[in-house]
Amino acid sequence: MQLFNTFQTGGQTSLSNTAILRRKTVSSLTGKSRSTLYRDIAKGLFTAPVNIGGGRVGWPCYEVEKINKARVAGADDDAIKALVAELEAGRKVAG
Repeated sequence: MQLFNTFQTGGQTSLSNTAILRRKTVSSLTGKSRSTLYRDIAKGLFTAPVNIGGGRVGWPCYEVEKINKARVAGADDDAIKALVAELEAGRKVAG
């Protein structure tokens, strides 16, 4: 969890791979506004949120980290789309 070990959010200084991040935190970590984040989801460039109950959604921390790492590494949109598809497929297996 190198990307998130020093990132502070809600008083926490460390997030686990199993953490579910709310949209504002995801926007902070990716530098994307709400509308850009949802536009990227529609284009297959970011994973869709998961339902966390009570009409709320969030993103698994490890997915945000993997997408950010791929972007930093210079992955193009096709590579990001493949990563997003792999991450979303992994949700069905992880259950």
